[in-house]
Amino acid sequence: MNLCKNDQNSVSNNNEIIYFDDFSLGNLDRSKWNVEITGKRVNHEQQAYIDSSDTIYISQGYPGSSQGVLVIHPRYQPGFTTQQGRSYDFVSGRINTRNKMAFTFGCVSARIRLTSGMGLWPAFWVLGSSGHWPICGEIDVMENVGEPDWASVAIHGPGYSGETPLVNKKFFSNDDLATNWHIYSLECSATAGFIFRFDGELIYRVTRPMVEFYGAWVFNDPKYLILNFALGGTYPFKTNGIRSPYYGISEKTVQSIQNNDIKMLVDWVKVTRME
Repeated sequence: MNLCKNDQNSVSNNNEIIYFDDFSLGNLDRSKWNVEITGKRVNHEQQAYIDSSDTIYISQGYPGSSQGVLVIHPRYQPGFTTQQGRSYDFVSGRINTRNKMAFTFGCVSARIRLTSGMGLWPAFWVLGSSGHWPICGEIDVMENVGEPDWASVAIHGPGYSGETPLVNKKFFSNDDLATNWHIYSLECSATAGFIFRFDGELIYRVTRPMVEFYGAWVFNDPKYLILNFALGGTYPFKTNGIRSPYYGISEKTVQSIQNNDIKMLVDWVKVTRME
């Protein structure tokens, strides 16, 4: 059963929808989403995640969307100190569905529009509910490091985490970059493995034997969704090699954040069940 190929709008197919949010309430629906607050630093990222309407809010009137749009908006806030005593110059947003919605197999999809800037790291991903990372399993439906002409997908688990061999990129055409609206989707099956699509186009297929060549299959447990906007860190740095003014972030990108030009827009998010 192909759940994602024809998923070109929010409610177009006939499969059972078990989760849907088009952000039409005017505020983030806290019955569907948790807002995360920074604890420990990971991946050498340069932002603190906070629960604030400055960094996570719903807006109306964006071209290409008829409903409300979720905006994850990184901000420059030098000297921000977390409850753990860590200091950051940037704050941003991260939300998840843990303990509010979980699925085991099916299709997850979201319509997302990005902005460009060297060192940005927005992502739409899935994490297993059981155990610590990477034993819980991670599926990256969309990652981007601020370069407008490509986005990537990946699988992480025991024996294939971090520098995972299970990764692929989609390069966009010059007239349809990541700064336009795109539907990013993942079909997850116990037998077929994973199928990644951008706008219905097959981007990458990962079979269970491919996973088990590197390590254990850990994807039979419930999973939850994450949307976040990181800044700098390991993945951007590996792409751009920038160390200053911030690890993985260019001076031009810092200026764009200061000018409030950097945002991740999410039109809708959906999960459909696989029988």
